[in-house]
Amino acid sequence: MKILFVTSNRLGDAVLSTGLLDHLIRTNPHCQITVVCGPVAEGLFTHMPNREETIVLAKQPWGRHWLGLWMRVMETRWDLVIDIRGSALAYLLRTGQRAVFRGGKGPKVAQLGAMLGLSPAPVPVVWLSGMDRRHMEITLMTEQPIVVLAPTANWEPKVWPAERFAWFFHQLGIQDALPVVVGGPGLAERTMAQQLLELLPEAMDLVGKLSLSEVVALLERATLFVGNDSGLMHLAAATGTPTIGLFGPTDAATYGPTGRRATAVIGPSMQAIHVHQVLEAAQWLLADAR
Repeated sequence: MKILFVTSNRLGDAVLSTGLLDHLIRTNPHCQITVVCGPVAEGLFTHMPNREETIVLAKQPWGRHWLGLWMRVMETRWDLVIDIRGSALAYLLRTGQRAVFRGGKGPKVAQLGAMLGLSPAPVPVVWLSGMDRRHMEITLMTEQPIVVLAPTANWEPKVWPAERFAWFFHQLGIQDALPVVVGGPGLAERTMAQQLLELLPEAMDLVGKLSLSEVVALLERATLFVGNDSGLMHLAAATGTPTIGLFGPTDAATYGPTGRRATAVIGPSMQAIHVHQVLEAAQWLLADAR
């Protein structure tokens, strides 16, 4: 069974779509899947079972990237084409079945599950190699509990103040915990994270220093993740690590973290989220994990 799976250009939405891929692999163990994704999400699928190919779809002016993609996949006779980006591509290819995202209400994972008639929707997953785990053990070089803090976001109003991240860590009370600050590559992410790094001089600075697979290995190892609404938040939730997502101007009902040990702390703005709210959420998650 040959499957073409067109997922999001954004990391967070791509993570949310991994539940569908996991379902397809479990129900069609001999399938061959070609994944189409944006550059930032490519590493998410490196260790995915049944992956035949990853096609990186970099945006071009006037939507020319879609023409290039169509020319690349048009000669294949697909058994199933799934397009969570809602483009016309699936209707221009030879395929036995197609499922094209058309939106909906409720959590995004439920909207995605509805594409294949799945209820409850499959939860996001991550795929990881032993090499990535070993590399992270060498990077951390500690048996301390790890608290991962993700102070960056793609939009300034989504950022919780750095001093509250620091205050939260100091009040958390996990004995011998090591704060680890993460973020994406580039100057903008580094700039957003810098104030927190200055307020937590004991923190390990891994902002922009890890591959996506290595980030997953770090998150899997963590005792707790706290971060703004971002792709890193969705990755953390998918690993099963206790995850707190902080939401102000964005829609937590749709894009809140999805996982066995994940919750959202919501305020009318990021400034309105108080440290005690996040501490309460952390205590609840950690008690549940124990």
